[in-house]
Amino acid sequence: MNATNETHTSNSVKAEIALRDKSANKPLQFPPLSSTSEKMATLKPLFHHGSCRKTSRIHVAISTTTFSCSMQPSTNNIKVVINGATKEIGKAAILAVTRARGMEIAGAVDSDLVGQDAGKVCGMEEPLEVPILNDLTMISGSIAQTKSTGVVVDFTNPASVYDNVKQAAAFGLRSVVYVPEIELETVTALSLFCEKASMGCLVAPTLSIGSVLLQQAAIQASFHYNNVEIVESRPHPADLPSAEAIQIANNLTDLGQMYNREDISTNNPARGQVLGEDGVRVHSMVLPGVTSSTTVHFSGPGEVYSVRHDITNVQCLMPGLILAIRKVVRLQNLIYGLEKFL
Repeated sequence: MNATNETHTSNSVKAEIALRDKSANKPLQFPPLSSTSEKMATLKPLFHHGSCRKTSRIHVAISTTTFSCSMQPSTNNIKVVINGATKEIGKAAILAVTRARGMEIAGAVDSDLVGQDAGKVCGMEEPLEVPILNDLTMISGSIAQTKSTGVVVDFTNPASVYDNVKQAAAFGLRSVVYVPEIELETVTALSLFCEKASMGCLVAPTLSIGSVLLQQAAIQASFHYNNVEIVESRPHPADLPSAEAIQIANNLTDLGQMYNREDISTNNPARGQVLGEDGVRVHSMVLPGVTSSTTVHFSGPGEVYSVRHDITNVQCLMPGLILAIRKVVRLQNLIYGLEKFL
């Protein structure tokens, strides 16, 4: 940094400040300033796009005054709204989005803990300065005014999903829906709406990438074996057979196979419940404290082939959620199933 006094008085100072952009290897120049006070009022650093990290700082000193310039969060970040924010999965989603690149929490919706900071509710040390509200319309409208790309993640319930997606779409926001109990009739209605509105939506029966890979492996194996049984264990008796078991059975139906022909017509309850019309059976165990697990057993002459997936906690859903958020912003219709993006 150089300052030169010519024939002018001591109050006239010319300053030229050059910040060297290391990536472009050429100086970036500020226009000459007429006075020290003007310099202090108007000095703004120039950043070359891509040359600064989010936490980087540049310090420029003039005389005894120090200027600290820090980059603000990118305006291109995806603005994410978590609907169902106080649920266990909602809290995990807030933490996951906060840590992910290229996105940020812009809203938290729930009927519980209204007014509390979403970050504090999730156990974060510092507040997010995003209050939990019970008004999806207000949050969606606020994001729409900034003309930012927005996504609403819906963890609510089957009865409210359709209205939630329509409400988000009215403000130009895409939706990621993870409500395992959602009816196929609702998915069909949403598909028609999204097609007409040219609005992206992802309805995911599961957000677990491991679960999706299990389903894909089961489909491949089904062409080579004539006997198949699904065995699942859950710590709680609610919603059995599980959505995962039902999805696997649906995937194996109508593939031209007929399974378990030896006793396909038996009504013996010990043989489990038949899902679909092709003889796929599911056996559900409920044992408090057991890990949630799904295993698909195939058998053929002289061999048994088994594929298993265990879930230890809700964190298994977060990589799939982040992937879904990144992908749905490019959609103009409804996609059913995370496997379309793997």
